[in-house]
Amino acid sequence: MSFVGRQKELRLFRTAMNGGGCSVLYVHGPGGIGKSALLRRFAHEAMLAARQVFVVDGRTLEPSTAAFEAEAEQVLRDANTVLLIDNFEHMQGLEGWLRERFLPRVPLGALVVIAGRYPPDMRWQADPGWAGALEVLPLRDLQITDAQALMDSSGVPAELREPLLAFAGGHPLALLLGAAVAVKDGGASKRWMPNHDVVATLLDQLVGELPSATHRYALEICAHAYMTTEDLLRAALPEEAACMFLWLRRLPFVESSSLGLFPHDVVREVLEADLRWRDPEGYAVMHDRIHAHLADRVRAASDADVPGAVAALLYLHRDNRALADFHGGHDEGEFHEDVLREEDVGTLLRVATTTEGEASADSAAFWARRQPEAFRVYRRTETGQVVAFSAWLPLTEIDEEEVAADPIVAGAWAHARATTPLRAGEYLAVSRLWALPPFRGLSPVMDLIQWRIIGNCLRAERMAWSYIAIRHPSHAWMEHLRHYDMRDITEQPRLGDHAYTLFAHDWRAVPAQAWLGQVSRLPDTTSPEDPGAAPAELAVLSQAEFSEEVRKALRQLSRPDELSASPLVRTRLIAERAGQDPATALGDLLRQAIDDLREDPRAVKSYRALSATFLRGTPTQEMAAERLGLPFTTYRRHLTAGIERVFADLWHRELYGTDTSSAHS
Repeated sequence: MSFVGRQKELRLFRTAMNGGGCSVLYVHGPGGIGKSALLRRFAHEAMLAARQVFVVDGRTLEPSTAAFEAEAEQVLRDANTVLLIDNFEHMQGLEGWLRERFLPRVPLGALVVIAGRYPPDMRWQADPGWAGALEVLPLRDLQITDAQALMDSSGVPAELREPLLAFAGGHPLALLLGAAVAVKDGGASKRWMPNHDVVATLLDQLVGELPSATHRYALEICAHAYMTTEDLLRAALPEEAACMFLWLRRLPFVESSSLGLFPHDVVREVLEADLRWRDPEGYAVMHDRIHAHLADRVRAASDADVPGAVAALLYLHRDNRALADFHGGHDEGEFHEDVLREEDVGTLLRVATTTEGEASADSAAFWARRQPEAFRVYRRTETGQVVAFSAWLPLTEIDEEEVAADPIVAGAWAHARATTPLRAGEYLAVSRLWALPPFRGLSPVMDLIQWRIIGNCLRAERMAWSYIAIRHPSHAWMEHLRHYDMRDITEQPRLGDHAYTLFAHDWRAVPAQAWLGQVSRLPDTTSPEDPGAAPAELAVLSQAEFSEEVRKALRQLSRPDELSASPLVRTRLIAERAGQDPATALGDLLRQAIDDLREDPRAVKSYRALSATFLRGTPTQEMAAERLGLPFTTYRRHLTAGIERVFADLWHRELYGTDTSSAHS
């Protein structure tokens, strides 16, 4: 197998061998990255230069100072030698002795190369004596051209290179193992993935033996999540999060960033593939725990942190082919989101005019005056260049001036009113965007805009409808939004010469929690034909309809079969009581609402009327009044007041959720 790449490392070695630069090269990198291959190349270069080469291998040498001295003593006597120490992680305990006792005795002119998985101890750099004498070389993946050259030498057919590179990147061992299998696999295609033997071999080489099942689980979490923090680990490993985080950050194939820890791409791939094959149920449980934690983080994030929190959540679905092309913008920092300032409005109008025409620019100008806080600006970080704008317009009631100024908003209101109108206290939101042509398709900028929209939806309270307006959406965009249950409506509003497609979602029919459950489903857990793959839509009743159904349900309280046919069993009211039979849940809720009145001194008479009528099975209202010893008109007044109180309580729960009912009462 031919040696490829590593030109920088070879230049440094040749310079050091010729007396320039350092006297100790310290090479470190994860397993399989090519450290041993590089040392073999160094040995070849040294022999060509007539240098005597000695090799010490940590895998075969007893990790003691005596054994090391015996193996490398010739280096201490000859300045023309090159000492290559491979697999140093197996003798890491000798690092201090090597630095303080052995290497200072090596004669001037000799060259020592140390290669291991772990970076050198910080004490090397803290010692002024090593300044200029030590060169540290972190070994990374091969560059794309070198990876192509390695596949050339392995005889990988052209049609298999894309999937092999997608799996292995520039990791030499993964490329070589994958190439060996792919070349033999006559049925391979663009969907080729390494078999379990390759995955097992890579796990042994890259990860090795792990201390315990808990350590393995922590590593699997790190592989599944975009970035791992101690907080995220605590969601799955509450008792051991701190020590597992410290252990993870010391691993040679785990790197740190400002957002947390992440493993080498190949390590991530093989750990994911192994767990999904070995324990699919355990994989699903882990996925659900991380998903729930990250969803909570989206809801709790500060406004500026929302896009990043949504990106981390969606990263869990990177294996879903329907979504993969839209979740690729994880290059940190190339673009950033900003608020709209007065000096940005002129740029907004120029971008809108250039990309969508004067009519669109007029509507953008209108909303920039009307709701400047609804806008976000997207800039290139390096230059500050503005490349896109988005607006999230919350609208509580129809305003004739707004409808006249923006046909897209008019179209959203028309659809909402014709379908399921807003109820008291609810609102709808319309998403608008204006982007320069290079950034309108799949791009990091569109990722940022998409993450902002999803964050707005997940964090909203009492939002009835959301609408996303897109001019001439591609088929891919339409399928993508449909996957997210954003359904394109038939009517297409026009701005100037352009028609816009509106994608709508009723958040009362499929609330955020149910929507997240649909999105979070792992790609292989249900088939596309599975009728249970999508959550059932909830019933969205008007206040008058809801009131009438509560009255009916009270009369049917002793007949569960009739309660099961009530539209109330398909409302948010019951959906939040997951795990219960809907009819039973509705009956329990009605009884609890009646019982709650007993605690209010002002409602005791209403409680007695309701209890006698609906809880004690009294055949008629006249008999209930007689049982209570009340004139019929007085009884009816108490009963009507009680029914109104029960309705008001349940309506409040329907609008605001069950957690707010006690405060309302």
